[in-house]
Amino acid sequence: MNVLIFGGTGKTGKLVVERALTQGHTVTVLVRDPIKFKIPNVRVITGNATNPSDVLAAMHGQHAVIETIGGTTPWKSTHLESDAIHAIIHAMQEEGARRLISVSMMGIGDSRAQSPFWYRSLLMPTFLHGSTQDKTNKEAAITADHVEYVIVRPPILKDTPATNHVHVLSPNATGHAITRADLANFLVDQLTTNANLNRAVTVVNT
Repeated sequence: MNVLIFGGTGKTGKLVVERALTQGHTVTVLVRDPIKFKIPNVRVITGNATNPSDVLAAMHGQHAVIETIGGTTPWKSTHLESDAIHAIIHAMQEEGARRLISVSMMGIGDSRAQSPFWYRSLLMPTFLHGSTQDKTNKEAAITADHVEYVIVRPPILKDTPATNHVHVLSPNATGHAITRADLANFLVDQLTTNANLNRAVTVVNT
């Protein structure tokens, strides 16, 4: 499958690229600074994910998109992810790309009830204040448009090796953490399964 990955220079994005390659997908990334991208056997396009013309050019010939964009200052107000997703969805519709897999976070929408008290009452209103609203707006844009989607809401991300034990959290359960590697594996797996199609799911190790 031809897969366009956004956020490919980030911690999670790099793991998604590597996983997609090992699964036999043909990978393209759109990055602002190609010097930062070192993974071989990937088509690298220079551009900005919030620029509709850059995104449209990168989308040509793609079957699916994995979006892992994230800012570095989540406490500041931003519209990075919501702006990018509008450009991505428009380009998908123009080019006929079928499926969008997007990383959000636990605490958005009905997953607020799945988060621990300290996370929703202390972390989200402070450290995650800016990204919370941006991701909320992004999710709204995804679900409003006519694309196949999987929205994936991870809790705290850990930079430890994959456990290979990932599950979708049930509505009444509480999530705590997931490794970036396990998250990346789950994201790529959504390219070839319909189990979570047109759903927003919280995925965890614990």
